[in-house]
Amino acid sequence: MSTTSERGPGGWAGDVGDGVAAWLGSAQPPDQPPDPVAQGPDADPESVARTILLDQLTGRARSRRELADKLAQKHVPDDVATRLLDRFEEVGLVDDGAFARTWISQRGAGSRGLARRALAQELRRKGVDDETAREALDEIDPDDEEAAARALVRRKLRSMRGLDPQVATRRLVGMLARKGYAGGLAYAVVRDELALDDDPVVGDFDDS
Repeated sequence: MSTTSERGPGGWAGDVGDGVAAWLGSAQPPDQPPDPVAQGPDADPESVARTILLDQLTGRARSRRELADKLAQKHVPDDVATRLLDRFEEVGLVDDGAFARTWISQRGAGSRGLARRALAQELRRKGVDDETAREALDEIDPDDEEAAARALVRRKLRSMRGLDPQVATRRLVGMLARKGYAGGLAYAVVRDELALDDDPVVGDFDDS
């Protein structure tokens, strides 16, 4: 016969581990409706793929390759993925040309200050083919790109007061190069901005 000390909460008698398991089991919420995405492609491959695509396209545009990679991660069969991506392209929900132009506007001269070369590399990593990327990049105004380079140099100069001009030049040209600006343009812009600076770096600018 069980004693009071052998009883758990509520007068339950027996192994404590079994009691905890029983209590947790009774505390589980009722069965929830199945989540087709969580269940994976076996639930309904096309429905799952469509849900994934719509979710991925909420908030920002994505390249076709980005979407294809996401479907592959979710184990959507290749034929289903291709069929739905083609359908999404037909209705304009997937458009690598529009994606490239949007990416350039968000990362280019008017925002992050990236030049054509850096933008081309980013678009390639996103899976945009070179021809599509080139068409979008050709819309960039060279004057806007140069203006962006000058703005970047002017901002950077604020933190370079007192530096030797050779050091300042090297750092500024390197900064522009990392953002994709060609060496000739980068060097010309840096020379001009150093010469125009109202509070120049220490020393005379050397042509060598």
